[in-house]
Amino acid sequence: MPRSVNAVASRARRKRILKQAKGFYGKRKNVYTVAKNVLEKGLTYRYVGRKLKKREYRSLWIARINAAVRAEGLTYSRFIHLLNAKGVELDRKVLADIAMNEPDAFKQLIESVK
Repeated sequence: MPRSVNAVASRARRKRILKQAKGFYGKRKNVYTVAKNVLEKGLTYRYVGRKLKKREYRSLWIARINAAVRAEGLTYSRFIHLLNAKGVELDRKVLADIAMNEPDAFKQLIESVK
């Protein structure tokens, strides 16, 4: 009995990898084994990047809040503690946005928790 090889599936698998590697430089885009390795690494970075993005944004918001709060004579940690004590449930994203775009409203918020 002759050997049966599913060439259709193999070709489709290789084609899918090479299609995803479109736009890569040199052999990375047209040599299957190279493209497969590079693509796998790229997909890993993409996954990790989605996690890092969240950390980086949070640290950016904290830096913006800290800068705005220090101008009013408080520290970031003290401000957050006072917010929690007063029961103000604004997250850091919203606080940073208020601090950047509406400084007068942010000053009123600081005064209300002092």
